[in-house]
Amino acid sequence: MHTKNNFLFALVLLCLAALIPAAAQNASPKRTVVRAGKLLDVRSGKLLADQAIVIEGDKIVSVGPAAAVQPAASDTVIDLSKATVLPGLIDAHTHLTGDPKDVGYESLGISVPREALIGAKNARITLEAGFTTVRNVGADAFTDVALRDAINAGDVLGPRMRVSGPPLGITGGHCDNNFLAPEYHSSADGVADGIAEVQHKVRENIKYGADLIKICATGGVLSLGDDPQASQYTQEEMKAIVADAHRLGRKVAAHAHGAQGILWAAEAGVDSIEHGSYIDDAGIAEMKKNGTYLVPTLYLGDWFLANAEALHVPPPMIAKGRIVMPMARQNIAHAFASGVKVAFGTDAAVYPHGLNAHEFAVMVKLGLTPLQSIQAATINAADLLGWSDKVGAVEPGKWADIVAVNGDPLQDVTTLERVKFVMKGGEVVRDEYRK
Repeated sequence: MHTKNNFLFALVLLCLAALIPAAAQNASPKRTVVRAGKLLDVRSGKLLADQAIVIEGDKIVSVGPAAAVQPAASDTVIDLSKATVLPGLIDAHTHLTGDPKDVGYESLGISVPREALIGAKNARITLEAGFTTVRNVGADAFTDVALRDAINAGDVLGPRMRVSGPPLGITGGHCDNNFLAPEYHSSADGVADGIAEVQHKVRENIKYGADLIKICATGGVLSLGDDPQASQYTQEEMKAIVADAHRLGRKVAAHAHGAQGILWAAEAGVDSIEHGSYIDDAGIAEMKKNGTYLVPTLYLGDWFLANAEALHVPPPMIAKGRIVMPMARQNIAHAFASGVKVAFGTDAAVYPHGLNAHEFAVMVKLGLTPLQSIQAATINAADLLGWSDKVGAVEPGKWADIVAVNGDPLQDVTTLERVKFVMKGGEVVRDEYRK
């Protein structure tokens, strides 16, 4: 009886196999060959001529001289022989679910579902601008988690995302809601005070899908009633946040303008300082000692100060911007010269999404070389995100995320503001060379 059952089982398997087309049984990943006229090796800074990038499925399998690669008849060949090819760019400080007009009192009229839909729009714009990976550091009600998951499921076009969910902040601080009158008793999602509360909030954010933890270590510019130079979380609270986050496998990004908050956050062990407007030598030394990244957000100063009044930004916020933003450039230039680790970030949402690459020119103006600014948006940002094995370079084993531009970005970094070709995971998102 046992032998008979085995025979019947084998017969069923043979019948099922006969129903499956031979092509499906022998299916192999789609193979694509990209011919690059010039390929920037972001590690060495060398521009390699006449290269072929071979892609299978969503991964790069080889990179080398084009003459050594003979595409098969079934391969898809993409001709970028007149372009300069780079890894897909990474923005380590975005707010995809927000827009510039949503600052101040206007933000009170935006529902959580509307925010999520705004995020879907901005995700597409950001990807088409050449940013194939972003770190989203702050969104209401876990709308960034939903956006990340929708992109991963293929429901929405957008970059790869690492997301924080609601940022943690003190009552009445930069990451709280200070626009409503007291009788509303309104607090932002991430408000937590004291060691027990911040530990709970870290665990709650992770429970609901956060890839990292964002905290507000100091006051900010686009908030009412707080001072950007004043520290907000105590050092003990920040140490508790970092300890729990790191133990649970999450990195910590700290919004920090003021010098004391920068120093305390770096001493607490955060992985990155966002903005760093009043960074001083003590903070620089601590960050260098701990390997803490600085994520400056510089171009926003130009755009915000030119457009804030037309957007009806509350006057106290404009006044803070006029003081903090120029000061930030002086101090960030000093931090660059002092050799802090730098990762590229923009704070997109303070200005329109899609203009992210304007950040490169400001970084170069303040002392980085074009290559260093590009490294900040590739290998450095990949390291900060914990994805060095996945993104940040055109190398075998990494996701096939590439962009192409005309000209040489090492000579004119503004060419990155005019991306002509974008590929994410082996799929072409934008290709102006075929027009």
